Amino acid sequence: MEFFNEILDFGIFDFVDIILIATLLYYAYKLVRGTVAINIFIGIIFIYLIRWVSSPELLDMSIVYRLSRGFFSVGIIALIVVFQPEIRKFLLMIGSTNFAKSGSILDRINFLRGKQDINKDNTDIKSIISACSNMSISKTGVLIVIERSNNLDFLENSGDKMNLTVNQPILESIFFKNSPLHDGAIIISNNIVKGTRVVLPINNEKVIPNRYGLRHRAAVSITEKTDCLAIVVSEESGQISYIKNGKFVNFRDSEDLAGMIKKDLY
Repeated sequence: MEFFNEILDFGIFDFVDIILIATLLYYAYKLVRGTVAINIFIGIIFIYLIRWVSSPELLDMSIVYRLSRGFFSVGIIALIVVFQPEIRKFLLMIGSTNFAKSGSILDRINFLRGKQDINKDNTDIKSIISACSNMSISKTGVLIVIERSNNLDFLENSGDKMNLTVNQPILESIFFKNSPLHDGAIIISNNIVKGTRVVLPINNEKVIPNRYGLRHRAAVSITEKTDCLAIVVSEESGQISYIKNGKFVNFRDSEDLAGMIKKDLY
């Protein structure tokens, strides 16, 4: 009877409470999706369920309940250490979300948008991949950062602000070896090159194979700190690398890479 009374007492603030929790869970899932952290996250939920089931109100399993409760009271410090990169990225995601690009929360709900795309990003992935393939043949060094939810405006001051529509000739001319704009990274947001010669922060503590240079290290660092995507073409080998969440992502060919980027953007 009390359960039905609680349902009848459901008010506007309860609705807001559910929406806020759902939003936080959405961003948390988006943050750890596709990473090893998702397994740790699932493990924490499993331990929480054990604690709930073994509580005095349900099965009253005192030993199991005490152990699981001790995990949450003492283990929280260990979890902060383990999830330190994810927590930092989560706070950055909440604080610098590009609402103009991502749209409102309602825009992300399929049934409210009909058959429209979930994400309004219209980045010309085909032109980016074609340009990188050509520059790979000529062994032209390339570092492209594609903005997603996190706004990367704080990086633009280290380079030159631009407002160029993405297309293959533009990208190839920017990274041409004799071009004054070829040094550093470019930032692409919603099919616009909004920054060139951008200097990215480098995490020297991150261990990557010696065959990779500063471009790769910078790409690993920025994708680890934010949710952006990075494409790197090696000046030494001409190899194309795709980096997400601070890790190198393997792909079969250009078509496979284009599909991955499209999936990650949309």
